[in-house]
Amino acid sequence: MKSTGLWYQIRSMNRVFWVQNWMELLERFAYYGVRTVLPTYMVLSIEKGGPEFNHIQKGNIYLWWAVVQSFLPMFTGGFADRYGYKRTIAVAIALKVIGYGMMAHFMDYGGFFAGCLMLAAGTAIFKPGVQGTLATVLDEKHASVGWGIFYQCVNIGGFVGPILAGHLRLLDWKYVFWVCAGIVSLNYISFLFYKDPKPEVQSTDSPWKVFKDSVLGFFEPRLIAFIVIFSGYWLMFYQLYDILPNFIDDWVNTGVVLRAVEQNASFLVDWGVIAHDAGRVNQESMINLNAFMIIFFMVFVARLTGLVRPLVAIIIGIAISCLGIFLLSVSMSGWFCLLAIAVFTFGEMAASPKKLEYLSSIAQPGKKGLFLGYANAPVGIGWGIGSTLAGHLYEKGGDKVNLARDYLTQSVGLDRFLVDALPKEKIMSEITFAMKETPDAVTQMLWDTRAPYSMWYTFTAIGAASAIGMIVYNYVIRRADAKKAALREEK
Repeated sequence: MKSTGLWYQIRSMNRVFWVQNWMELLERFAYYGVRTVLPTYMVLSIEKGGPEFNHIQKGNIYLWWAVVQSFLPMFTGGFADRYGYKRTIAVAIALKVIGYGMMAHFMDYGGFFAGCLMLAAGTAIFKPGVQGTLATVLDEKHASVGWGIFYQCVNIGGFVGPILAGHLRLLDWKYVFWVCAGIVSLNYISFLFYKDPKPEVQSTDSPWKVFKDSVLGFFEPRLIAFIVIFSGYWLMFYQLYDILPNFIDDWVNTGVVLRAVEQNASFLVDWGVIAHDAGRVNQESMINLNAFMIIFFMVFVARLTGLVRPLVAIIIGIAISCLGIFLLSVSMSGWFCLLAIAVFTFGEMAASPKKLEYLSSIAQPGKKGLFLGYANAPVGIGWGIGSTLAGHLYEKGGDKVNLARDYLTQSVGLDRFLVDALPKEKIMSEITFAMKETPDAVTQMLWDTRAPYSMWYTFTAIGAASAIGMIVYNYVIRRADAKKAALREEK
């Protein structure tokens, strides 16, 4: 009897599997290179080279980005099954290159918004092609480790991308977008080594029937219940990328981390692994702990979660991630922020890859791409609603400049019109002058009196509700499956 150990499973993966993982790595390299620094860029003042959108505008961009990127795969997944994964991926890469180019060129809200949606559309078409290929070439024996390796490759790209972007943005923000466009276009070279696998059942349906089946399949009761419940997790999840970067920039003392690294592991700074500016670790380097941990622990976590059913792993993962999000509210210390990100990451490794495995397991033959397209629906619902919610919460109760403006008018007594007329870059110097305190003392005062951390309580509660809902869903599904099994035995 052949061994089924971890190393044996890794060695037995075929070439198509590894080519697709390489393509995903490059695509994620480019995507997260932009995605991780984007929250900082979008609200950056014009004086510093940014478009200076507010957090509500930023949240609105992410809302529509989420809608396009997460719901379009419901249809592109079916077309990938019908017309081929390779052809689908080729179209996706072209759209992504155009999107990055538009984001580099346009500084106005409308033009930049359109570039983001173009990138979102390219990503939406890319995902089912890659994931459908993997679902076709992975059998049940290799599924848990195979999806774990895939998720690990996602995060290798997700780790390296922000490192590069963190240095490019210090030169010129446009370099971030153009370099990432070049990186994703390298996937056309990968096509030389990629043979499109045949689905289990080759569809010959017309485009209209593919579209109709995509819509009707979404409302299958087991699927729609899973999507709605799991959306709460993704609402919480995406705040790690959408609002935590701004939270770190405004509130977290990352200087203590930089000083410790320079004293004890200076090579991380010398080699450019940790990007820093003005005595602080950049937010993207802090958040990059997430991808770094996944690179080293994902396969082993996948092996452990392979011992339980996918839904059980998802429940455990959501609960751990909730704890990580809650810990973000406890302290302004950079070390505590890293602890929160680390805890969250273990939860992510348990929960996130399992959505692909679970949906692949319940997909009908020949509809792997379609069902893996549905996997993006809970992401879209959670990300879209969460970004809108986070934008409003942070604009009113979290943004340090806005809270400083409120303090200058409400506590110092300055005229609101004059305060609002001050450039964004002048507000903190104005409040430090008015209070005759250091910037750190002012930040601590605003933290203590305005409680910008309280928004994390909201996201923790939503994540906890998702975990409870998934427990109920798991119970109901197990009972329904047991009844079906009993009826089959009776027949």
